[in-house]
Amino acid sequence: MAAVLEAPFATQFFSSKPHNTKLPSKFHPFPSKPTFLALRNTHPHSCSANASPSPQDLDPNAGSDPDPTRDRRRTVRVAWEKLVRWSRSWRSKTNTDVLQRTNKVVVLGGGSFGTAMAAHVANRKAELEVKMLVRDPQVCLSINESHCNCKYFPDHRLPENVVATTDAKSALLGADYCLHAVPVQFSASFLESVAEYVDPGLPFISLSKGLELNTLRMMAQIIPQALRNPRQPFVALSGPSFALELMDKLPTAMVVASKDKKLANTVQQLLASSHLRISTSSDVTGVEIAGALKNVLAIAAGMVEGMNLGNNSMAALVSQGCSEIRWLATKMGAKPTTITGLSGTGDIMLTCFVNLSRNRTVGVRLGSGEKLENILNSMNQVAEGVSTAGAVIALAQKYNVKMPVLTAVARIIDNELTPKKAVFELMSLPQVSHSLI
Repeated sequence: MAAVLEAPFATQFFSSKPHNTKLPSKFHPFPSKPTFLALRNTHPHSCSANASPSPQDLDPNAGSDPDPTRDRRRTVRVAWEKLVRWSRSWRSKTNTDVLQRTNKVVVLGGGSFGTAMAAHVANRKAELEVKMLVRDPQVCLSINESHCNCKYFPDHRLPENVVATTDAKSALLGADYCLHAVPVQFSASFLESVAEYVDPGLPFISLSKGLELNTLRMMAQIIPQALRNPRQPFVALSGPSFALELMDKLPTAMVVASKDKKLANTVQQLLASSHLRISTSSDVTGVEIAGALKNVLAIAAGMVEGMNLGNNSMAALVSQGCSEIRWLATKMGAKPTTITGLSGTGDIMLTCFVNLSRNRTVGVRLGSGEKLENILNSMNQVAEGVSTAGAVIALAQKYNVKMPVLTAVARIIDNELTPKKAVFELMSLPQVSHSLI
């Protein structure tokens, strides 16, 4: 089988005519890159060997150009394979015996998020005892007899290993971890009432978001002080997460923050599952302050919706609110990356833009002209942003930070300003440099 060399130099170097040392001007006798000669099989009696070269034969780039689509796909595939290998390697080094060593988890509070987290932990291990301490006897009865929280999740069946009680002593006895899901404004008094049953080494994982109105304390301060134990192990759990979607086992990502890195890693392994990603952080202040202030911003976002001010207004307001949260948080010692991360911007996006948000709902109804008192009386869950708003402004004054959007929310909640007047005042503020925002 004869072969013809398909290369720009084939005719020059393998011609039957006398050798011509003068190459075409577009060729260089010493190419800077290797030239690969491809062989094409032809019929033995074909005259192609003596035929004049085609335009494709004379073009050095013909047939050798890389396929951009193929190269892009290969690059993406290689990147993904590297990510998968890294993931497998990381998992192989992870301590997986945390769940095996855990026998009992107590959940303080029978609200929607406490119930969702109780169900999540219980599903992690069938032998795990998950004890919910609730104050409502009716909720307690429905959990134990019907395996559902009749008040918040009547249509969701809870795992068999979730048991409710109204007795603090039996709930806390022998617990390995405690999930604290009591609203911030009631946490101190509640914890003081059960302090005698709390083991000094029991790790508290706080699910509560907000600031105590009169003291401006966050949960990292409230829990150890209420329990009269400054060394009580503490972890803050936060991030964009609706209780309903956790109950439905939809993909969710959250952050656990603790000054104790080992404890944060342990809680990460306790809670992480196929549908819940848990990241760790040492920035407790950043995670907690972002989780508290986003509720206030969500009320403002809801008012924009309720007043039908449009998408431009919504984007401008939330952007300004994010800046205000960053200003205050960093003044308090938080890391800027925390505020722009999952527990900051991530949680803000969810709370400000999605209808499941309680605080956003309050804002929508305020913007529609309803009275705050009527709104709160009609709700069966706590909107933390209402009580947090006043505390946020006190903190802003303490740290000398200007927060026009969040201040406007506090004034509206105090009935000193209407939503319509607030919009006028905010739009009348001095025009400033973008670098100041």
